[in-house]
Amino acid sequence: MGRSEEPAAAAETTTGGAGGGPFVLVGTDGSPSALRVVEVAAREAGQRGVRLVVAHAFIWPLFRVSLEPSLYGPTEGGLRRQAQIVLDTAVARARAVAPDTEVSGELISGEPLVVLATRSRGAELVVVASRGTGAFGGLVLGSVAVHLAAHAECPVLVVRGRDEPEGPVLLAVDGSPDSDAAVDFAFAEARARGAELVAVHAWAPRSGPGDLTPLFHGAEEVHAEAGRVLDAALARAAERHPGTKAEPRLLRGKPREVLLEESGSAQLVVMGARGRGGFAGLLLGSVSQALLHHAHCPVAVVRNSAG
Repeated sequence: MGRSEEPAAAAETTTGGAGGGPFVLVGTDGSPSALRVVEVAAREAGQRGVRLVVAHAFIWPLFRVSLEPSLYGPTEGGLRRQAQIVLDTAVARARAVAPDTEVSGELISGEPLVVLATRSRGAELVVVASRGTGAFGGLVLGSVAVHLAAHAECPVLVVRGRDEPEGPVLLAVDGSPDSDAAVDFAFAEARARGAELVAVHAWAPRSGPGDLTPLFHGAEEVHAEAGRVLDAALARAAERHPGTKAEPRLLRGKPREVLLEESGSAQLVVMGARGRGGFAGLLLGSVSQALLHHAHCPVAVVRNSAG
């Protein structure tokens, strides 16, 4: 699957509560958007009843530069001290948001992409910002979010859009293996949030100049098949989540356009990394890419672990 195989170094510093068991992982880089993400991650961990791990990737040791204060500067200076302040600030913010949740901080030597992807092993969820201090101004989405959505060992929640999203959890259904994996995540998320769950399947009889579907199937047949895909996905989920109901919505239109519009009234979009018809060599499908770049609310990307 093209995942990075480079291992991250062990944590140099752990701030409080270094327990075991399931956890939510959040990366922080000291930016204002990262602190917002830490707050979201703290609430996610609290809803799940698991601990929160706040990680800061400390890249400077890889360059063999001095980490200690300058002989001519203040004693509280130095790169190591600055990194610890970034981590401690984020941990304090998480504890203020979720005082009943166990929170620990990890200062890890390594490149952010590698650190978070490696540390995601064993996590229930990784939470990241759509952009951080490391993003170039011309990029719509930071490289960390894109990389993790394709490589993390667990679902990834990318925080973007409205500061206080409200409305239902929006589940994108298309019958693909990744979409099936996203169904269970969406049902659990809706239950944890106490939110309504809306399952959307977008269909269109004509998807482009090269689509031969209209030559062999009319709009009614395509619509009926789309309905069967949606009903089958929800029927399977209903057996595993008997206490949670989903409102099915069969909407005509291109998936990316339909989901972007529906995200305007949702508090979360849940979708698979790749949908039906995606090229096997691509780790993220075009619809997932579009939602990560332009959705009006946070987006959770779920990959099929068997894929």
